[in-house]
Amino acid sequence: MNTLTKMALGLLGQLKPEPAQGEAADTIVLPAANMSGGMPLMQALAQRQSQREFAPEPLPQQMLSNLLWAAAGLNRPALGGRTVPSALNAQEVDIYVALDLIMVADYARMKRVPVAQRMAYAHTCAGAMAQNVYLYCASEELATVIRAWLDRDALAKAMGLGTEQQVLLSQTVGRKAPYPLLSASAAS
Repeated sequence: MNTLTKMALGLLGQLKPEPAQGEAADTIVLPAANMSGGMPLMQALAQRQSQREFAPEPLPQQMLSNLLWAAAGLNRPALGGRTVPSALNAQEVDIYVALDLIMVADYARMKRVPVAQRMAYAHTCAGAMAQNVYLYCASEELATVIRAWLDRDALAKAMGLGTEQQVLLSQTVGRKAPYPLLSASAAS
């Protein structure tokens, strides 16, 4: 099924997400993030792209730790500051790791933010997290794509989220899928 067909079926409510398979762990203890290395920012920006094909191997735990730090890690521990902006330092967006990264707003943390602005601020924070993930993936030669088109209600129910929490988007990250080499006749 091509992307256009998937989009059309999704808009009509006919395309349902496939259920997760396998056993889930409640908590995974990751090593501390390695905050050095990687490629220069301008090079990472030049390499940043969405990719929808992934190799089947899981990411090593060190790489997952580094990825999560890039998305929303503490970069100023004394101040509680993170690698992404947050409205009045509410830190309203959490990242869950499943088959994708899942960004979830927790509006209960935003009591000092006007109610009318909470959703916009949370989406801005999630967008900054997603961009940090894109830059990390470019730096580490990983594949990633944002998945904003998903069944948020079903996912929230499966995750046991409360009424003050909202699934904003998900982002798939993995190793790049190997592409077959084109033959000389196909390349021309």
